Amino acid sequence: MSDVPHTEGTPAISTLATETSNPATADIDRMSPLEVVQALNAEDAKVARAVELVLPEVARAIEAIADRMSQGGRLIYIGAGTSGRLGILDASECPPTFGTSPEQIVGLIAGGPIATASAVEDAEDNPAAGRAELEHLRLTELDTVVGIAASGRTPYVLGAIEYAKNQGALTIGLACNQHSPLERRVEIAIVPLVGPEAITGSTRLKSGTAQKMVLNMLSTGTMVLLGKTYGNLMVDVVATNYKLEQRASSIVQQATGLDRAQAVALLRSTQGETKTAIVVGRLHVSPDVARAQLAAHNHNLRNTLEAMQS
Repeated sequence: MSDVPHTEGTPAISTLATETSNPATADIDRMSPLEVVQALNAEDAKVARAVELVLPEVARAIEAIADRMSQGGRLIYIGAGTSGRLGILDASECPPTFGTSPEQIVGLIAGGPIATASAVEDAEDNPAAGRAELEHLRLTELDTVVGIAASGRTPYVLGAIEYAKNQGALTIGLACNQHSPLERRVEIAIVPLVGPEAITGSTRLKSGTAQKMVLNMLSTGTMVLLGKTYGNLMVDVVATNYKLEQRASSIVQQATGLDRAQAVALLRSTQGETKTAIVVGRLHVSPDVARAQLAAHNHNLRNTLEAMQS
C-alpha cells in the first residue's frame, strides 16, 4: 500500500483545474488533423499569459536563489513524472551553458534515473522517498529546493519539501492549481494557472509547457544575477564539442571586436576560458592577470572590465 499522506480538506483530484474537461476540445477525436493541431495551439497560446501573471514570484525566487548560490548553495529540483523530467532537463543543461558543476544544480525524479525514460508511476506516492533523496544530499540552509508538481499535491514532492523546510533550506513550489498543499507549504509559490488540459488530465501539455518556461527563467535568471552572462552572451560556456567551440569563438569576437582567427588564438592561450580570453583581448593583459582580476570580482566579467578600465 502506498505511503500517501491525506491532507484534511484537500479536494478530490477530479476537482483540480488541470483535471477538468476542456469544452474547447470535447470533440477532438472528430477533428481533422489540422483542426487537432489548431486546437492544441490555441490552448498552448494561453500558457504564456498564465506565466506572465506569476513573473513577480519568479523574480523573487531568482533573487533568493542567487543570493544563496553566491554563498555556495545549490539549486535542487524535485518532481515526479513529467515534472521531474523537466527539472532534470533544466539542471542538465546548465553546466555546458553556464559553466556550473553538476553538483550546483541538481534534478531529482521519483523512481530514480530509470524514470527519466520509463514511467514509474507509483513512485510519486511515497513521501519518504522524497525525504530520502534530500537526506542523501545533506541539505544546508544555503540550498534551494524547488518542488515541481502540476497538481500541487504529489506526496513524493511534499515529503521532500517538508524535509527541506526542517533543514532551513529555501523552499519554492511550482504548481498549476491554486490553493494546493504544495503552495501552502513553501516559502515562495509559483502557480501559473493554465486551466484544463486539451486532453483531460494530461499535464504534460499546458502544465508541462508552463513548468518548462518557469524553470528556464529560474535557472537563466539566477545565472544572469551571478554574472554568468555579459550582456546576453554566455561567457561561461564550456566548449566541449565543435559547436560550442564555434560559439565560444563567436562570443569572444562579439565582446572584443577581434576577428575569428584572433579569437581562436586567444581561446587557445587561455585554455578555452571565454571570460579570461575576453579580458585579455580587451585589456591586453596576461591570462594570469585576467584570471586574478576575475577572481577578485567574483568572476563577474562586466565588473572586472569596469574596474580595470577605471
